[in-house]
Amino acid sequence: MLRFFTAGESHGPCLTAIVEGFPAGVPIDISRINNDLARRQQGYGRGGRMKIEKDEAQLRSGVRWGESLGSPITLLVENKDWRNWEKRMSPSPEDRDEKIAVTRPRPGHADLTGALKYHHYDVRNILERASARETTARVAVGGLAKCLLRPLNIQVMGYVTEIGGIVADHSQLSIEETFARAEVSQVRLADIQAEEQIITLIDQCKKQGDTLGGVVEVVATGLPPGLGSFVQWDRKLDGRLGYALMSVQAVKGVEFGLGFETARRPGSHVHDELSFDPAKGFIRHGNNSGGIEGGMSTGEPLRVRVAFKPLSTLMRPLKSVDIRTKEPVEATIERSDVCAIPAAAVIAESVVAFVLAQAVLEKFGGDSLTEIRRNHEGYLEQVRRF
Repeated sequence: MLRFFTAGESHGPCLTAIVEGFPAGVPIDISRINNDLARRQQGYGRGGRMKIEKDEAQLRSGVRWGESLGSPITLLVENKDWRNWEKRMSPSPEDRDEKIAVTRPRPGHADLTGALKYHHYDVRNILERASARETTARVAVGGLAKCLLRPLNIQVMGYVTEIGGIVADHSQLSIEETFARAEVSQVRLADIQAEEQIITLIDQCKKQGDTLGGVVEVVATGLPPGLGSFVQWDRKLDGRLGYALMSVQAVKGVEFGLGFETARRPGSHVHDELSFDPAKGFIRHGNNSGGIEGGMSTGEPLRVRVAFKPLSTLMRPLKSVDIRTKEPVEATIERSDVCAIPAAAVIAESVVAFVLAQAVLEKFGGDSLTEIRRNHEGYLEQVRRF
């Protein structure tokens, strides 16, 4: 079973991920993983933290001479800002300083509920781990997953479709064109007109001390039919993707294909009709399902959209309550972004890549890439001859 754990606080010494169940013989390109980490740091509307950090993953175990060994892989990303927080985040009891306690929880963040749950009177003990800084480790893990998917010709691409209610028009572009253009956009979308409007809106929100949310889309191509299963609830591919994506900080909604629009249309305008071509096999005339039917991949591109709420830290803070005095106060201000949606597309892309890597290993098994590729090729041939 492929799985991972992350550890580390936002202003701690480092973020760590341990990946277990990764097969042997997979070429590991650390430069590609670090490129994804760099992509996560980019985007118009990011805050001061990204000027300090230069995220790069270090391989601490499980890889030798550029190939996975089959043993647990450890990835480590240093927090360069740690040097400014060493006393405030120290594990030593002699460094305790109650004067710096954070006691004004931010509406919309994990602050208050986490403090109640874990009985902390310093919200710093909650917000450090609840921070989206944790997704740095998940992007590194996603980059590792892509190393497994790449030899099987599976590509995962994430980009922005909407920020602050301004929707990009990608209708005339292919998936590959959309992704390529989005990669050179300041807000990671492929519509120049929408980009200009969004940048203006971000500037306005920054002046007002406000924040913006948005929607990202992730598309995976090259998937064979049959990843996931219909036989149990926890094996359905869309269910597992939804679970993983909803675990990302600030995510409030996930939809596949037409998503919520399917509730507004008759069935004749929703379901993808089928035909058979002796040369091509079974054909779907559309992809309203988003590449998933009955909890299984159909072989069409997987298409999932993810809605992110605006960040909870506002430079013009909302009303709150001091958790110690119970007096009304303004919420605390942590260093933050105005808009992190361009980064969110990379994070969602990484999360999808890992879930797909899990599904690939479950379907094709194998302790090494050689065995996995043999099983994968045999299955594709079986599908072709069906």
